Amino acid sequence: MPENHRAIEVRDLRTYFYTSEGIGRAVDGVSFDVLRGETLGLVGESGCGKSVTALSILRLVPSPPGRIAGGEIRYEGRDLLKLSMKEMRRVRGNEISMIFQEPMTSLNPVLTVGEQVAEVFRLHQKMSRRQALAAGAEMFQRVRIPEPQQRLREYPHQLSGGMRQRVMIAMALACDPKVLIADEPTTALDVTVQAQILSLMDQLKQERDASVILITHDLGVIAEVASRVAVMYAGQIVESSPVELLFSAPLHPYTEGLLLSIPGLGQRREDGRLESIEGTVPTATQFPSGCRFHPRCPKRFDACDKVEPQLCNQPDGRLVRCLLYE
Repeated sequence: MPENHRAIEVRDLRTYFYTSEGIGRAVDGVSFDVLRGETLGLVGESGCGKSVTALSILRLVPSPPGRIAGGEIRYEGRDLLKLSMKEMRRVRGNEISMIFQEPMTSLNPVLTVGEQVAEVFRLHQKMSRRQALAAGAEMFQRVRIPEPQQRLREYPHQLSGGMRQRVMIAMALACDPKVLIADEPTTALDVTVQAQILSLMDQLKQERDASVILITHDLGVIAEVASRVAVMYAGQIVESSPVELLFSAPLHPYTEGLLLSIPGLGQRREDGRLESIEGTVPTATQFPSGCRFHPRCPKRFDACDKVEPQLCNQPDGRLVRCLLYE
């Protein structure tokens, strides 16, 4: 694929946390591309490394204890990991933006939301305070916040969860970024507001031809808005596939387990309960030998605890990390 079709290329990204219990390999050799104008879904259970991957792209990993230990993140011909912090601040928020997981903890509680969205324009567009507030009101209108002039004067605690999320989207899109990273943008929102937020993100993406990395554990959300999916488990990508193929014919046993546990789609056991994946995601300091999923895998065989599988190309173009396909 020509390089100019790719918005971001991540290659062998490794982000480690150095703790008293050992080195936590939160992201351990992750590679993927995000194409221009597409939505890539990054899915997996909590603790799989999705959010740390996103923070690594923007170089926001808290240090200490975290550190990006290796790899490349290429954007517009530059490796973001080699930029100075001054250069990175120009990229962050201006060209690559992020909607954080919980707006109540991401917004400053002692500043009005108008001051916070205006700060983005003042920092990156060098506007005056009055110009920035006017631009903020216009952005609020675009993300369907009613009575934008009044909302500008309100504090985060005065807004509902859905309105706070819209404020976060307005801040993220203020400078027309080419790449938007959305980390669980609909968590804790009711289904009606969730549908509105997803529709809004998709509409704004199409208007601006932006690329989106959508991080979620909700495969229903992925089915609605993503074109490709990368499934993460224990710091690695275990499957990468077009969204239709992932749902119709998943390859990796972990992906199968995730799909079986979806209400309305998954199979139910004899007692009427949904199927689930036994066990939990291993901690990043204590990954098992061989395949990291083998202790929970219903299809494991003798070699699974000894041989670490590699991410392999399949004839249909998909990628899977499983000894069953090597």
